[in-house]
Amino acid sequence: MTEASKLALQGLRDLSTIQWYVIPLLAIVFYIYTFEIKKAKESGNWNAVLAGFTIFGMDFINETWNGWVFHCTQHSAFWTTPGETALRTMVGWNIEIMFMFAILGIIYYNTLTEGKQVKIAGLPEKWFWAIGYAIFCVFVECLLNIGGHLVWEYPWWYLSFGGVWLIFFFGYLHFFVAAIITISLKTIKKKLIFVGTIYAIPILMNVIAFGFLGWNY
Repeated sequence: MTEASKLALQGLRDLSTIQWYVIPLLAIVFYIYTFEIKKAKESGNWNAVLAGFTIFGMDFINETWNGWVFHCTQHSAFWTTPGETALRTMVGWNIEIMFMFAILGIIYYNTLTEGKQVKIAGLPEKWFWAIGYAIFCVFVECLLNIGGHLVWEYPWWYLSFGGVWLIFFFGYLHFFVAAIITISLKTIKKKLIFVGTIYAIPILMNVIAFGFLGWNY
């Protein structure tokens, strides 16, 4: 087991590590969602809220299979977050990351032009901003890696720029693709089924892992 993995296991889901700054951050997330829900009730457009849930759900999937990799290898997850945190929820996930992803979908949706088909640099606006935000997220993740806060263990992360492309496509872009699918579906029923399916995957995986197999990640 790598040193980063051992550190990531320390204080895992230990509520005694919670810091007071989590409370205002939680309040900010609640404010953003209640504001968007209020607008959705008035307009009937729930896309911002559902885009928020979609991207958070996609990250939930990512962190769950990443935890499965850790348990099955007993060496390392694809990425670990061994640094200081107010609450480490999985070996590659913490409360600060969760808050960020909770609002990222809303940030993305509110960047789009409401009710218009706009192109930027020859790309449909949805795809332009999906790519742009994915690139920015990769840039931030590289900084976190350099600072030792987010550790990549396996060699393919460092094969020239190969790792950057892996992070771009499988770390972030598909989150925004899922959000595009959600907001492009025609009925609220289809949107809810799609978002519900996203959450069903990690919930089932974690019930199996924690509830039946007794894994810890």
